[in-house]
Amino acid sequence: MGSEEQDELPLIFIHRLPQFNLPPIFTSRLQTLFRLIDPASQSHSHSEESLSVVRAQLCLDPAPLHSQTLDLLPSLQCVVATSSGVDHIDLAECHRRRIAVANAGPAFAADVAEYAVALLIDVLRRLSASHRYVCAGLWPLNGDYSLGSKNLTIRDSIHDSIRNFCKIDTNL
Repeated sequence: MGSEEQDELPLIFIHRLPQFNLPPIFTSRLQTLFRLIDPASQSHSHSEESLSVVRAQLCLDPAPLHSQTLDLLPSLQCVVATSSGVDHIDLAECHRRRIAVANAGPAFAADVAEYAVALLIDVLRRLSASHRYVCAGLWPLNGDYSLGSKNLTIRDSIHDSIRNFCKIDTNL
């Protein structure tokens, strides 16, 4: 993309902790759509003039967003958080400045529930431990690894939705 075409792209302010590195594939994909201002990046420079025209900010969890950061961006209209929660964002200050705040919301809730059930099964049946046992070469020496034999019973109002969603047998 040429310099003139790049200058036409909207500016996005990346708000993140310095130790939270963006995956290169994520950065390169964003750079095809936006000009990125990333103050946490060592190789990135920006001017006060460029900050004054930023209208959108990408807030990567868990970087706290306070009024001091918002003061740097007088034209800011939208904050997009990559997390499901927004407790790290000063919502009262954003509301006062009429800045819209969006987040991932429940986008990953189903995945989290599925992983939680899978981890529970893994722990109860000791699947990861048995995998390590076999990989360490202990199976020919010590014989079979005893898997757990706990029954998994899911109760309460979420019973049917979890069982149907995860498609698990409740009597493992």
